[in-house]
Amino acid sequence: MKQYFKKCCLPTLTILLMFVLVACSSSEKGENDSSGQESEQDNKKSVQSQQLENLTIGLTNDVGPLNIYTGNLDWLTDLVYDKLFSPSPYVEKPTPWLAESATQIDDTTWDVVVRDGIKWHDGEDFTAEDVKFTYEYYRDGPANRHTHHVSEVPKIDTIEVQEDGKTVRFECGYPCPSLLTITFADLPILPEHIWSKVENPRKHTELAVGTGPFILTEYVTNQHYKLKANNDYFMGQPTVANLTLPIISDATAMFNSLKSGEVDVSSRPVPAELISTFINDNNFKLAEASALSIVQFNLNYGIEPYDNPEFREAMSLAIDRQAIVDTILLGQGQAGTKGYPHPASPWTNPDLSTPYDLKQAKEKFAALGYKDTNGDGLLETADGEVLTTTIKVSSGEPIFVRTAELMAEHFTTNVGIQMNVQALDATTFAAHSSEKNYQATISLIGPHGVADPDQFIMSHRSGYLWTKEVAYPEMDALISDWMAATDIESRKLISFDMQKQYNSQPTSIALYYPKEVYAYNAEVFDQYVESLGYGIINKYSFLSKDVQTAVSATEPVSIK
Repeated sequence: MKQYFKKCCLPTLTILLMFVLVACSSSEKGENDSSGQESEQDNKKSVQSQQLENLTIGLTNDVGPLNIYTGNLDWLTDLVYDKLFSPSPYVEKPTPWLAESATQIDDTTWDVVVRDGIKWHDGEDFTAEDVKFTYEYYRDGPANRHTHHVSEVPKIDTIEVQEDGKTVRFECGYPCPSLLTITFADLPILPEHIWSKVENPRKHTELAVGTGPFILTEYVTNQHYKLKANNDYFMGQPTVANLTLPIISDATAMFNSLKSGEVDVSSRPVPAELISTFINDNNFKLAEASALSIVQFNLNYGIEPYDNPEFREAMSLAIDRQAIVDTILLGQGQAGTKGYPHPASPWTNPDLSTPYDLKQAKEKFAALGYKDTNGDGLLETADGEVLTTTIKVSSGEPIFVRTAELMAEHFTTNVGIQMNVQALDATTFAAHSSEKNYQATISLIGPHGVADPDQFIMSHRSGYLWTKEVAYPEMDALISDWMAATDIESRKLISFDMQKQYNSQPTSIALYYPKEVYAYNAEVFDQYVESLGYGIINKYSFLSKDVQTAVSATEPVSIK
């Protein structure tokens, strides 16, 4: 039986001790001691005065009233909701959060003990029943981005609250050694007293109610969000009293607003071409964080010739990723020569390689029957047609458009594939992507897709990287081995083999790993920390130093 508390309890105990000391100092005052009451009031005022009154965060897009069924931005949702463990599934050893501890009973069974004394934002008590309800709701109700962590990868068959009323037992359908590190650290817990009455979660429009450090008080479609501090938060009072988040979708407007002081920090990373303007402005600081995301070249593996693994391998070999980083990003990024998933994830094979080898690429295209028979520099199919690919890209992402144009020039001139670029408005592009109405696209995939090892399995079963309806015997065999493995280390090694297999014939080719550089007004607020996969704008930036230490949040790399 494995107990998962002691390994990370020291920072947690520090926080709990801090709470105990505060509680003891208050209880030692006499009930009729008026001077004590005045002192307590003065202390409260002092604590309140330490809070920044308001911080304005420029938000790139509208994700609705934080209903995870209709829109989700992880760091924003995380301000309002909590999980059993924190900070995320992108670290090897998450810290107990809503949970006091988690114990692995056997290969398929876990017990989680939840904390006492936590309140929902509406004043109702948080209980183990909320945990049971949430996991069953995700598993049995309409699908959302968290569903597979309960219904398939992993597969949790039963969830029961034990007789003590605070222990939740999870029984899995096959071994689930990573339930703590991935699932418990990923799923936000919902209030049963609200969501049990929701008949259709996709039509639920009420403001989100969580247990988190901030309370969502106002949301106006395509305009703004407003949140206020939950001063009774079980992990301590937030350091900011109010958060205002205007929605500024246009990149130029966002950075103009930052420059003019309308916003204090932008959730949109600063593009390379604007870095110098902020470096030369003494009002701002620049900080770099690990993006844990990939800008990818997606191939429609359901149509010819992209359904051919050798063709996809040749396409990968033909891409000069470093040229993209040097020319388009001005060096602000890492060439995607390690492939997929993200190399900074603790779950990624460190030996992955997706090199640029134009000679080998040309040889593979020739072996597949694509040749330039008329000497015009373009490859032709067996039917004599010019081999042509069209890249669809969102016009709202100018860096992606420029990347596509550079790739098109390279493939047409140096490879012999006639490559065209079609820029579509964001809504149309999203529709074409979801309907797989494309030959190729360029898009960004975030941490949940490229740093979560369970999601890598699910991506091969859900239709994203592959679909379980199409035979892939090599990967299917590895997935079967993965599901049978009973410990994390064995699973990690099998995952490494899966990643190597995938990158030999990728359906989404890693072009580059972005570097996220954030600009902010340090005179207003300068306590940002990086939480891996969440950048510098995350709940831990607005909590005490003790809490930041507990979840291993670190100061971002300053580049100014």
